[in-house]
Amino acid sequence: MPAVSKGDGMRGLAVFISDIRNCKSKEAEIKRINKELANIRSKFKGDKALDGYSKKKYVCKLLFIFLLGHDIDFGHMEAVNLLSSNKYTEKQIGYLFISVLVNSNSELIRLINNAIKNDLASRNPTFMCLALHCIANVGSREMAEAFASEVPRVLVAGDTMDSVKQSAALCLLRLYKTSPDLVPMGEWTSRVVHLLNDQHMGVVTAAVSLITCLCKKNPDDFKTCVSLAVSRLSRIVSSASTDLQDYTYYFVPAPWLSVKLLRLLQCYPPPEDAAVKGRLVECLETILNKAQEPPKSKKVQHSNAKNAILFEAISLIIHYDSEPNLLVRACNQLGQFLQHRETNLRYLALESMCTLASSEFSHEAVKTHIETVINALKTERDVSVRQRAADLLYAMCDRTNAKQIVSEMLSYLETADYSIREEIVLKVAILAEKYAVDYSWYVDTILNLIRIAGDYVSEEVWYRVIQIVINRDDVQGYAAKTVFEALQAPACHENMVKVGGYILGEFGNLIAGDPRSSPLVQFNLLHSKFHLCSVATRALLLSAYIKFINLFPETKATIQDVLRSDSQIRNADVELQQRAVEYLKLSSIASTDVLATVLEEMPPFPERESSILAKLKKKKGPGAGSELDEGKKESGAELNGGVEPTASTAVSPEGWGLMPGSGGGDRTPGFYPSRVGAWGLLGWHRVARIRGFRAGKGEASSTSVTQHLQDVSGAAASVSEDPALPISEADELLNKFVCKNNGVLFENQLLQIGVKSEFRQNLGRMYLFYGNKTSVQFQSFTPTVTYPGELQTGTQLNIQTKAVDPLVEGGAQVQQVLNIECLSDFTLTPLLNIKFRYGGALQNITLKLPITLNKFFQATEMLSQDFFQRWKQLSQPQQEAQKIFKANHPMDSEVTKAKLLGFGCALLDKVDPNPENYVGAGIIQTKSLQVGCLLRLEPNAQAQMYRLTLRTSREPVSRHLCGLLAEQF
Repeated sequence: MPAVSKGDGMRGLAVFISDIRNCKSKEAEIKRINKELANIRSKFKGDKALDGYSKKKYVCKLLFIFLLGHDIDFGHMEAVNLLSSNKYTEKQIGYLFISVLVNSNSELIRLINNAIKNDLASRNPTFMCLALHCIANVGSREMAEAFASEVPRVLVAGDTMDSVKQSAALCLLRLYKTSPDLVPMGEWTSRVVHLLNDQHMGVVTAAVSLITCLCKKNPDDFKTCVSLAVSRLSRIVSSASTDLQDYTYYFVPAPWLSVKLLRLLQCYPPPEDAAVKGRLVECLETILNKAQEPPKSKKVQHSNAKNAILFEAISLIIHYDSEPNLLVRACNQLGQFLQHRETNLRYLALESMCTLASSEFSHEAVKTHIETVINALKTERDVSVRQRAADLLYAMCDRTNAKQIVSEMLSYLETADYSIREEIVLKVAILAEKYAVDYSWYVDTILNLIRIAGDYVSEEVWYRVIQIVINRDDVQGYAAKTVFEALQAPACHENMVKVGGYILGEFGNLIAGDPRSSPLVQFNLLHSKFHLCSVATRALLLSAYIKFINLFPETKATIQDVLRSDSQIRNADVELQQRAVEYLKLSSIASTDVLATVLEEMPPFPERESSILAKLKKKKGPGAGSELDEGKKESGAELNGGVEPTASTAVSPEGWGLMPGSGGGDRTPGFYPSRVGAWGLLGWHRVARIRGFRAGKGEASSTSVTQHLQDVSGAAASVSEDPALPISEADELLNKFVCKNNGVLFENQLLQIGVKSEFRQNLGRMYLFYGNKTSVQFQSFTPTVTYPGELQTGTQLNIQTKAVDPLVEGGAQVQQVLNIECLSDFTLTPLLNIKFRYGGALQNITLKLPITLNKFFQATEMLSQDFFQRWKQLSQPQQEAQKIFKANHPMDSEVTKAKLLGFGCALLDKVDPNPENYVGAGIIQTKSLQVGCLLRLEPNAQAQMYRLTLRTSREPVSRHLCGLLAEQF
């Protein structure tokens, strides 16, 4: 570039900038800017023609004012006039102003294009570069239309200077990314490839970037680049750092160009020419050899450049997957990085080894590092590195190490980060099934999984264990015995109750001979969990009870008493009420033969693979299949029980007792049973058809009653007529999420809304899953977050939402992400309004979003003396909120602890003199302030009462949190 002459210093601009910096207030700055704008405007409108220097100076001032954040509505014409100047500095300022301030719809765009064309045709390299930079910086479609055919000609012209070629290549890359349809492929493409042989390294670097982008869409047009890229790479790799002195970075020759060349080669399969392939293998071996050499510098820049080339070379080796020697060497090199002190290197090594594990050539080499990977899973501080370690364990698993890896993953699951628990659960479930030789081990593993991480065990997992147990006679007795023992724990997860109810209902007779698991003992054990479960699980347990009557006639009287009780036949939930009434009637009037026919053992499920793998692939995103499972299948290693899954072939045992329309179930978002209409009054229409049972008139009657109940409890009953008002059960649905972050927020016969959320300090992220349960498309689907009352001020909560597709296909699911920031304490809850058209009718549902103040709790550990000292400091009446209330649920200590931990506070042991009391502490994190919170919960088991005392430094927070928590007990 030309040197700036002494007269181009623009003293007036320097004085103006100095004045702005010396302003003491915003008002003084605005006053000075307005004065300058008035002066510039008068100069531009004056009679006296301005010289180029003055125009440049004033345009620079306008540009500076714009960069300060002020609008500029004049001066554009003067900037365009600068483009016709023959002075570099004036032309430079003109192009800079246009790149920043002129938009593609400007009336001046034709004048600008003409000036650019003149500069491109001038053959002055400096002016040509300025014009090319302007085209690339604006990068609009209009620019592409005007210059898409001109820039390639400049690029491949024989007399174009190197600096112009560089700029032209990058300019063309920008235009292609903006408007690929406007960049014509032609004879210039073959000439661009030959730029890889250019003497100027900068031209080669720019050309590689351009070719890499172009060849992804038109690989055949650029396939000749492979041999040229290998040749250029070979020269760089074999050169000493002194050979390419201008392009050597901390003793590494041309690292950026090397990485770009390696990436370009990954766009094509291995070279067919033996000489080219041999030269490339030699290059890769040289790169691996250099990685073993001692570093030539202790600077981090040296190691970064060296490792960048190494990892890209390994990516190319993995991409080719045809050189066993290179694959094993790459694996060994990555194994050295697994214990490197640099976290980023450990992460990249784990990620690359995941891909290497899928290669038949390097799988065994990857397995040798199993102990190091297990150690990383347990000890790494960074959660992303731990996640990659879990991915690698999954990828390296086979029949020889399955039990060890599953055991280690189960062990880690107890302390795993919440963000990766669901994924690890899916992986453990898949591995346990895929490599299960002994099915008793599989059953033990899945039950352990439910015990350790029940909240993260999706329905696909427990559906699958039931399918396998039903299909395999050899494991049914063991499964019944194991699940019976698991249910004896004082607090077991609801998914365990579901599995227990199903298996004991089908196979409880296999363990009934033992007095410790007699029929009545089995029934009493299941029924002791009944009141703690959701509606869907209670429905399943009622089905288990009627099965017990068939299996164990001696339990008939006891079970009929339960079915006859007011809590069942007068239940507020229509599904439970209907089941209780019908099961009671069925057990009373049906003969033994009819009862045995209706309630006989479920038939084996069709042989197919579980939907768990499909769910994991979906969770990992597109293209995850190769990382998860491709190329890794060994003989006999297909999932036990069937073939590859698809989302549409997932079989659930819903015909036995899980109703898709039952609502209230605590299902993992994203799963909908495949046969929505398969359940009937008893939930066994499918069984009746298989067994040849016919209900005659009763069957027709049952169907009509079912349809009537669906109409009563369906969508219309849950839709608020006023879109501003939440549905009647909104508070009840919200209360379910006060102490948990994941689950089903709402469900009717049309729509299911699932929630998965995570909160850290004053920030949160929530995923909403909208599932269309029908076979008809939802149209104009619009979920909107609204703010009632004080939330409208925008000073308490800030929620950013991402739009969703307005069309939701039948059986499909869409996801919406909400980013949440707590600005200050709040008591109201944001609303979620969902509108859509179903069959032409407008559906309008308003719910309360599960965003409550306690979500921003940070648990705080305290010693006893610190707790009581702080407790006394918060002794003013307005700082304390207290409630004495009757227990609405059984007073189970484990459940109480779980709810308090879910509420967000830390439970403090040995603080309260009374060991029966619960004491907790935490801090509400908001952007504007932090609110310390202490709580004390005193249960009275005899009176079935609680006293909850909560103290904070802010009265509204104390009252609000006290009310929220009291509702949970």
